[in-house]
Amino acid sequence: MDNQLVWRDEYSIGVETIDKEHRRLFKIINKLLAFGEEEKKNQRTYQEGIKFFKGHTLQHFADEEEYMASVGYEGLERHRHIHEGFRANTLPALEKEMEDSGYAGDAVDHFLGVCAGWLIGHTLIEDQAIAGRKSSKWDSLLPEGELAALKKSIIQLTFDMFHLESQVVSDTYGGEKFGQGIYYRLVYSLPGGEEKKQEILMVFEEKLLINTVGKVMGIQTNKMNTMLVNATRYTARQFVGRVLEQMPEGETYELSEENLLTYEQFHQVFQREKPQVSLLFNTGGSGYFAYCAIAPHLLEKGVGTPIENENAIKEVEKYLMRREAQETAAVTKKKVLVVDDSATIRMGMKQLLGEQYEVDTVDSGAGAFRAITLNQPDLVLLDYEMPVCDGRQTLEMLRSVEDFKDVPVIFLTGRRDPESMIKVMPLNPAGYLLKYLKPEEIKKKIENFLENGKL
Repeated sequence: MDNQLVWRDEYSIGVETIDKEHRRLFKIINKLLAFGEEEKKNQRTYQEGIKFFKGHTLQHFADEEEYMASVGYEGLERHRHIHEGFRANTLPALEKEMEDSGYAGDAVDHFLGVCAGWLIGHTLIEDQAIAGRKSSKWDSLLPEGELAALKKSIIQLTFDMFHLESQVVSDTYGGEKFGQGIYYRLVYSLPGGEEKKQEILMVFEEKLLINTVGKVMGIQTNKMNTMLVNATRYTARQFVGRVLEQMPEGETYELSEENLLTYEQFHQVFQREKPQVSLLFNTGGSGYFAYCAIAPHLLEKGVGTPIENENAIKEVEKYLMRREAQETAAVTKKKVLVVDDSATIRMGMKQLLGEQYEVDTVDSGAGAFRAITLNQPDLVLLDYEMPVCDGRQTLEMLRSVEDFKDVPVIFLTGRRDPESMIKVMPLNPAGYLLKYLKPEEIKKKIENFLENGKL
């Protein structure tokens, strides 16, 4: 790796002890990145370096939590919960991956890329919130204790129903696509209690359903069909019903509506709303699934057709036909990821390119890293100026991961000064596009690049 994290003034939150430790963590990550450039570094070198990083990280968490408590920071429990997720889930999973591979280059690169991305994002969002400069993105999640109990329940149910060991990958899943999936909405209400309605969104990676529900039901297929979708519906009902039983008043909730959604319909929820639960699970080689719970009335009227006994067969068949048509079109469409903090730019680029390409959008560098991990695009259009992690830092983060080092990235920016361009040249961008060009000119240049590799 030839990338380094550069400390910038905007990372400071104005608390000397916290800022000092942030700078130290940046230096440790940079030291580990430098190890990656040297040949024949032995396993013990990485073990000691990672142990050093982990020790400072955990001590920093403790010091930061102590400071937040001393100033009466109202977001302490939420912040502590995020720390715990990294401490108890992310770090152990990354360490296990390295140990299982014998500290292979790819596993070490994965560790460094994830830790660098997490450190930048957490410093610039949640830590800035301590000083009142930003608001937390995840301030509507369930309290820590309730979320922990829910995760435990889902992991146990996954094992009981499918004999699969699952692990929480993220408890702040942002609705990103992970391969071909089924998007299923279930609405539960208390009798006479509309205000307590719960909407559950479950996302299943297609291969997970084929290898679990399909095998349990004795369905011999390698793709989704009517029988497997219906089996998934009823299995998901059982699954969610058993999850709700663990919650207050859960046994009295009744299913009032269900929908099969397109990805676009599902993703609208995460563009507009803040979920109370947004968990992403990995089941090893079997695939991913997500469990999300949101407040009432998040989906627009008519976003999906309610499935009743009378129309269930027809609606499933229509859903599969739409899905097959979308998948057929997606095979021929190249994928473009637009990374920009401006909703106007994201919407404009999706409208400009959406008919010809599969266009995904995210509003931050951290979102870009996760989106590329789950659904690697053919081209990334990256804004240079973003408030959390700017374009140069985002590209540094991507280039630090072996699997992403060759992903084409074009800066879509309003900046045209030579100094900015020179700074990013070592990161091998595929080019630059200025935002003030005419839309048809931008589209033509993107078409040329995806067809010929040149702007």
